[in-house]
Amino acid sequence: MPIDYEINQMAKEESWRMFRIIGELVEGFDSLADIVPAVTIYGSARLPPEDPLYRQVEEIAYHLGKVGFSIMTGGGPGCMEAANKGAKRAGVKSIGLNISLPEEQVPNPYADRSITFHHFFVRKVMLVKYATAFIITPGGLGTLDELTEVLTLMQTQKIKPFPVILFKSDYWRGFLEWLKGTVLACGAISEEDFELLRVFDNPADVVNAVVTWDTRQEVTGIKALHVG
Repeated sequence: MPIDYEINQMAKEESWRMFRIIGELVEGFDSLADIVPAVTIYGSARLPPEDPLYRQVEEIAYHLGKVGFSIMTGGGPGCMEAANKGAKRAGVKSIGLNISLPEEQVPNPYADRSITFHHFFVRKVMLVKYATAFIITPGGLGTLDELTEVLTLMQTQKIKPFPVILFKSDYWRGFLEWLKGTVLACGAISEEDFELLRVFDNPADVVNAVVTWDTRQEVTGIKALHVG
């Protein structure tokens, strides 16, 4: 039986869809207006709790929370759960913005404030709008989508510039080599587009970079495209 993809239903449901989108935007704006300053942490939903990376992400969120940042994630398991867990330990606002999927993503238990969105793009607006910095931990296609959208929004001046921090250089090395050796080399992007992109391996360095930006509008660390 052919799959009835959601996009094929648009003609039948356009009016209702518009109201639903507006409703999701209003709910997001009303629910999140008091969370600043906040840091958004992206990453894989498939990371098991026993992985050392889980603990490191939790520690990043915890220490950011202890200096006053709310923590916002996509609300699911894995890296998102780890970040929300760290925020909850720190006693700060722990926000999870979940997404309704055919194979349902269950909200993790550490988000004190949880919203479930039907539309990915509305969820992405909320993850970006209230953030002071973005931390990108190892993840898959969804994480890459969120990373490149954030960089594009800054490149096109749709949002004000914030540091975008890639956590774990070994994981991101191939991606950065492709950006530098292929995309930048052929002129499809400019090095200035990645002025605020950094790579760190130490959780303490991640926290320091966010705090330094928040207090002095300076970004610590080596620029990502200069990482060997």
